[in-house]
Formats: sequence, C-alpha cells, structure tokens
Amino acid sequence: MKLHFTRTNGPVDETIDHLMGIAEGIRRPEYVREMILAALKAGQEDDERADLKLMNTTLKEMRFTAKVFGPYRNVRKVTVFGSARTAPDEPVYGMARAFGKKLAESGYMVITGGGNGIMQAANEGAGPEHSFGVNIRLPFEQHPNPVLIGNPRLITYKYFFNRKVAFLKEADAVALFPGGFGTLDEAMETLTLVQTGKCDPLPLVLVDEPGGTYWTKWIRFFEDELLAHGYITESDFSIFERVDSVDAAVGWINRFYSRYHSLRYVNGKLVIRLTSVLDTNHIGKLKEVFADILMPGGTMAPSGPLPAEQEEPELAHLPRLVIDFNRKDFGRLRNLIDAINRF
Repeated sequence: MKLHFTRTNGPVDETIDHLMGIAEGIRRPEYVREMILAALKAGQEDDERADLKLMNTTLKEMRFTAKVFGPYRNVRKVTVFGSARTAPDEPVYGMARAFGKKLAESGYMVITGGGNGIMQAANEGAGPEHSFGVNIRLPFEQHPNPVLIGNPRLITYKYFFNRKVAFLKEADAVALFPGGFGTLDEAMETLTLVQTGKCDPLPLVLVDEPGGTYWTKWIRFFEDELLAHGYITESDFSIFERVDSVDAAVGWINRFYSRYHSLRYVNGKLVIRLTSVLDTNHIGKLKEVFADILMPGGTMAPSGPLPAEQEEPELAHLPRLVIDFNRKDFGRLRNLIDAINRF
C-alpha cells in the first residue's frame, strides 16, 4: 500500500488515530500523525539498516532534547564553545569560569558541550543548577566534566548534527572562546545560520583574553580574503563582536535584549516583539535608515499581537514592530535590532 501524508490512507489513518487515542495525551496530533507516517514510509522504501538506524536514533535524540530543555524555555540561555584542551591554569580558563558565573548572576543558564577545558570552566562558573551539557560520544577526550556528572540536564549524543541543533535551537546567545577544529566548526556553523536567516538573530561574542590574537587573526582573514573577494559583505561583520573581557561579553548580550525581545514571521511579515514601546518618530527614522531591507513599497509599523500569535498568550502584552523585511541581508537586520535597542 502506497502511503501519503494526506488523509487518503484509509485503514492506516484510522489505525494511527486509534493508536494516538489509546496512547492519550497527544498534544499536537497532526504532527505526530505525520511522524508515524514518515516512519512507515521509511520502512517501506528503505531496507538499509544504517539508514533506518540513523533516522531512529535522530528522532529519539531530538525527542529527549525537547524533554530536557522544555521546562526551561522561558529562561534565556547562552551557549559557550571553546577548547576541551584548555588547562585550568591558563588565563582563558579563568575567564570562561568568570563568564559562566556572571551569566548565572545575570539570570542566564549556560549550555556547553559538557566536556573539559573551556566547557568545564563555564559550567563551574554557572554552577550545576544553571548548567546544561550536550555531550558527544567520542573514542577519546569527550567525557562529561565533574560539574555535569549526574546532572539531569546532561544529554549525550551519538550524532554531531543533533548536538548542533541543540546548541543553537536552545540558545539566546553564543560565546566562542579559543579552540580547535570543533570550535571553529561551531563558529562557522553559527555564522552561516545567522547570516542566512536559518537562525534568529542573537548575540555572537568572540572572546579573547586581554592581548590575545586568536579571534583578531580570524577576523583579519575574513577582511583580507572573504570580504576583499566579495564572498561576504560589510554588513556580515555586524553578526558578531570580538571582546577581550568578561564584562564586555556579558554587556554585549544584555544590550541585545535591552528592548528587543524576540521575533517571528507571520504571513510573510517580520514581527519584532519589544519590551517597551518605540516612539513614532523613532519608527519613522528607522524606516528611513533601513529602507534598503524593506520589500518594494514596504513599511514598518507598530502593532499589537497578530491573530496568528494567539498560541503564545504569554507574549501578548509585548508591543510589536511589523516589518516588510526582504530577508536578504541579516547583517542589516542585526543593525536594525541594535538601533531599536539604542532608542
């Protein structure tokens, strides 16, 4: 029997509905139904054990990720990347520990890869009660650090791609300390997702120790090679900020959320939620300065919650700025958010 995601499967659809009824408590049956159908279709179409094993493990890992993070969705979190090989006596280790401590004091929770080095330092600073660990199974090096052993917010993944989803899907900010291939991979992944709009704008902070050159050399390469050859644009540099102190790193994150709250798209329009109302004159200035990222004939206008946002009643009190954003330059969108925060 050929299965379809439309309701044309007769007894199979009836059986799935019956199964969900027996299971009870299915909150989004339309999505659960399609997940069951996807599994059935995969079983019909693919007899490769490796393919089915990958799909199975991925679904189970992502389900557990949602279960662990779910109770903390209303708490802002900062993902901290950095080398597992940084020793406790290195200055940058102390910075990462102080950074985690200051984040926790500011009301944030900290997400790390759960390993040693920079990850352990950030977890030490934040403390176990403010820490998540998204670990990865490796034949060497990556064992849970002492702060996270026994912690219910520790997740160990088989696949890197599932782990990367958790790092960024749950983050309200990202801080990158010096590290090896893994850290640079995570840096480029974050930059790419923010630059292309596949991840909402967030503070991306590159943390060097005072006098350090790790990130300055990286940025110079961007300028001398990528920008010079037209592979990126000037506005892409707005996506990240290099700092060399803990106070500057936390301050950059706090400023991002000083008025900006969150965003979503509704019927093709960008809806920016704010923590306080923008003056009409300020909106007029923003429309003028950022006309380059508006759709032809588009505008910016204040608003209350749109009908499509009714499923988020906890955000109904927030004022909105509705924008006909062209979705082409997310560096400029970051500039717009910074300008909103400055008013």
